[in-house]
Amino acid sequence: MTNETIPLRKDVLEEYKWDLTQLYKNEEEWKKDLAQIPSLVEKLVSFKNRLGENKETLLASLKASCELDMKIEKVFHWASLCNEQDQSDSKAQENYNEVLMAYSKAEAETAFYTPELLSIPDEKINEWIEDKAFDDYRISIKKTLHAKPHILSEKEERILALNCESGRTAQNVFSLLNDVDMNFGEVEVEGKKLPLTHSTFSNFLENPDRKVREQAYKKFYAQFENHANTLAALYSGSVNQDVFIARARGYASSLEASLYGDKVPVSVYTNLIETVHKNLDTLHKFYSLRKKVMKLDTLRHYDVYTPLVNSVKTKISYDESVEIVRKALAVLGKDYTDTLCGGLKSGWADRYENKGKNSGAFSSGCYEGYPYILLNYKDTSLRDVYTMAHEGGHSMHSWFSVRNNPYSCYEYTIFEAEVASTFNEELVFEYLMKNADSKEMKLYLLSMRANDILATLHRQTMFAEFELKCHSLVEQGSPLSTDVIRKTYRSLLELYFGEEMVFEKESDMEGLRIPHFYNAFYVYKYATGISAALSLAKRVTQGGEKERDDYFKFLKSGGSRYPIESLRVAGVDMESSKPIQDALDTFKTIVDELEKELLA
Repeated sequence: MTNETIPLRKDVLEEYKWDLTQLYKNEEEWKKDLAQIPSLVEKLVSFKNRLGENKETLLASLKASCELDMKIEKVFHWASLCNEQDQSDSKAQENYNEVLMAYSKAEAETAFYTPELLSIPDEKINEWIEDKAFDDYRISIKKTLHAKPHILSEKEERILALNCESGRTAQNVFSLLNDVDMNFGEVEVEGKKLPLTHSTFSNFLENPDRKVREQAYKKFYAQFENHANTLAALYSGSVNQDVFIARARGYASSLEASLYGDKVPVSVYTNLIETVHKNLDTLHKFYSLRKKVMKLDTLRHYDVYTPLVNSVKTKISYDESVEIVRKALAVLGKDYTDTLCGGLKSGWADRYENKGKNSGAFSSGCYEGYPYILLNYKDTSLRDVYTMAHEGGHSMHSWFSVRNNPYSCYEYTIFEAEVASTFNEELVFEYLMKNADSKEMKLYLLSMRANDILATLHRQTMFAEFELKCHSLVEQGSPLSTDVIRKTYRSLLELYFGEEMVFEKESDMEGLRIPHFYNAFYVYKYATGISAALSLAKRVTQGGEKERDDYFKFLKSGGSRYPIESLRVAGVDMESSKPIQDALDTFKTIVDELEKELLA
């Protein structure tokens, strides 16, 4: 698989694709399940106005609700993965949209359920759920009761449910524009014209040839500049939707609405930003070091991704990458590594890029089937080894969650998910450092790790601050015009990158190309995740059986605990600023070591 040709989906070898037959053997089988949804909805609706009759009726309704949810989850999951593997496939788009419509209709027709459940007096429902028959549902009911202050009437919940499909319009249009409609052209490298895509863009920015980096950067952002007003309108629409939902449910802000369900205090979010701000001098020092090492008169935005140590080249096949992951994660035990690596080589992963495929990487599982992994693996990028370990961390988290929890509370939060993934990345880094065969390789790995911490902690915090500023502006009555969005983002670029950086006119378009912004207040979890992961990786690798068992308790928790609590079980307190400061101190140690060695 090379960067010179990007195949059509039909031309990719079957052994390189994920095995979706673990969900459905074919589309006909999928359609049969999809067709069952209306009858399952009808079955649940039959309990309307009866939930409070007695505990037997409530229990029967909970079973009907889970049966419906599991069916919707499974049909949605299959359709979503088919769409992600080739977004230019009109049939896959049709199936995906059909599921969304079925889901939206089911949500509207069953909107009575939560308000009616919450109308049962607290004393009565709390007494009922202590019965052993409610073991599989007790936690989910308690979490529903937590949401009680923000659950609306049946009629209002139905209106919000009917808005579900149209509420995704901005996100869906952005995805099509970003992944399908935009054509970024080609970049000339050593006499060859290579395609510029979302996937190859990062590789071009790592190229030691500055002309290649500049060419790729300007061609890439020119496409976003051409669509600036459309992109701004889409993001503004997404923010407005967030604010609408938060206000409709009576939250003080969109941020509080996002954090409330996980019982994460707003202070965790703001404390992250404040702690990173206090340590920006080290980040600025790193950019200054980069400028000196690269012998640049001016540091440009397209200069910050190329490795500081350019003499090291890597070529690691997919199978070799799997074995690196296996050895790096050995501290977690043979069962863990055999399960993950077996999955990576046998049906869990969709390995390589093809036309129309989602440009990133993700893990996506449901209660049935594999915990699937989408990759765009390239054997010339060492970073893709980390990506494999990262997404593998998500999938193993799902693996343990499914096997240790009933359906009603198996889903862990994104806050927790980013811990399991970056934990694996840290173990890969430590393994590669221990096995580096030269000083140059060690410096290469150190510089790469500095960039990774920067990208996950500093950059995601910057993104989180941008989201907070945009939502706050709308909540204060200020509309998000194209100019406002770009100026807001540019001010943060200047704050985080410091005085050494010289930006291009189009640099602030970066703020309008981040897909995660359409899932508001998501990205901060990368920053808290790496902070927790660094602490836990150190605890597990330097500890013994107890520390490893504590970590597995966390992986097995699923949704049985709130995230702050489950991380305490693992051994880290995320309400404290200590994990964040410790991670920033780790970054400082790496920067100091690089400065000492590279400027010697």
